[in-house]
Amino acid sequence: MLSLGHQMFQLLGAMLILVAYVAHQFKLMNPDKALYNVMNGLGSAILGFYAIWPRFQAGFVVLEVAWVAVSIFALVRSNRRKHASV
Repeated sequence: MLSLGHQMFQLLGAMLILVAYVAHQFKLMNPDKALYNVMNGLGSAILGFYAIWPRFQAGFVVLEVAWVAVSIFALVRSNRRKHASV
């Protein structure tokens, strides 16, 4: 069983993803901006860590690795667009 601190860290990861998603759905956050992708990537990285430790959970590892990869791709794409328009 994970300690309260570890559980709170997991909740932080989940909240980062959920806040970004809900803000996007209500048009309060632009998914082309860095903040959205940083929140998704960081939240997924946190949850991905806990999908591996303390007990490996293959389905969650695949989900979180894919989520991090897509977030990084979107962040890089957004950054390139930003620099191309300057």
